[in-house]
Amino acid sequence: MTRRTLLSAPAAAMAAGGPARIAAIVTAYYRNSHADVFIGNMLRGFHWEGQRHKSELEIAAMYLEQAPANDIGRGEAARHGIPLKPTVRDAIVPGIRGVVLIGEHGDYPSNDKGQKLYPRYELMEKIVAAYRETGKPLPLFVDKHFSTEWTKAKRMFDWSRELKFPLIAGTSLTLTWRRPELELPLEAPVKRAVGYFYGGMEAYGYHGIEVYQSMVERRRGGETGIAWAQCIEGADVWKWDAANPWARNLLEEAMRHDDSLKRGRIEDTVKQPLLFLFGYRSGLEGVIYMLSGHTEQAGFAAEIEGRADPAVCSMVTQWGRPWSHGNGLSYWVERTIVEGKEFYPPERTLLATGATEAIMDSSYRKGAKVDTPHLDVKYRAQRESRFMRGPLPPYDRVRY
Repeated sequence: MTRRTLLSAPAAAMAAGGPARIAAIVTAYYRNSHADVFIGNMLRGFHWEGQRHKSELEIAAMYLEQAPANDIGRGEAARHGIPLKPTVRDAIVPGIRGVVLIGEHGDYPSNDKGQKLYPRYELMEKIVAAYRETGKPLPLFVDKHFSTEWTKAKRMFDWSRELKFPLIAGTSLTLTWRRPELELPLEAPVKRAVGYFYGGMEAYGYHGIEVYQSMVERRRGGETGIAWAQCIEGADVWKWDAANPWARNLLEEAMRHDDSLKRGRIEDTVKQPLLFLFGYRSGLEGVIYMLSGHTEQAGFAAEIEGRADPAVCSMVTQWGRPWSHGNGLSYWVERTIVEGKEFYPPERTLLATGATEAIMDSSYRKGAKVDTPHLDVKYRAQRESRFMRGPLPPYDRVRY
């Protein structure tokens, strides 16, 4: 029996005295929302490495900030006997072992750059206030990036270091299936690398940035941060592409295992192309294409010193409930809370948050290059990438 199999076994939860009780802090909970996916995995279980996995987390209390017309959160809470609390503080009930913050979706204003102002910072501030009051800082999961503002994001990360509680955050796509199962070795001598994704500039662009970061953070010397960022849009993407044929070559290599690609030339199928460029402090030039209309997956390719062919993979996404590409994130959130430790660096999400803000700033400034001296985030990747292996669940088999 492997260590991972052992940890997946229901006996592990029983040995710890039953499921770990947690508080869920949610902005909005409706069908196919992030809350539906993640909390649904907790309530009904999910597939992990080819087998059904019963969640070792149990919701002791829930705070729902909004109740839109299509809300299912209140019904799910009643069905499963979950108490709904009027405030964040009330949801931090005695005896819990962790907190999950799902601050995605809901009716919130947007700023001048088009970023929806989800109150992740404000909700985490209330959670941290409860930690200070009770003297019990607990493991915390923050869905997606920390904030639209670097200063708030940095403060959120710093709270976890100050109070010494395990923090897990970010996108599920760093933990989804990879085809093929590429794991760059630590200290990989990466020369150049390209990533791609699809969707809007911030809400989806963030995913593309963090997936790319999860790969290049394993390069020689570890992560030392980003010095500048630039967002190129529209026809100017293809002009840059033509002037940098190495990037187009890597892009096409990255797409070798993507079976969601549309027929035709990328230039014809993508109506609103985006290109994110990053100048890493180490000298690496980060390149991420956003190709809505041509793909529904993420991909990566890198030139590695001493290797004739590029290292490539596609990150598998699945459409429709139960959105199984989120199972890996559900599993590692569970392990973080049950074991009380971090399994991959939250600095990755911090850096991806700052990089996303810089891209939005560049777009707002008509494609100007934005200096980012504050993004001097230094960290080392963990040895194991922790993405999902094995087959996709048969009832969810859409692409493979």
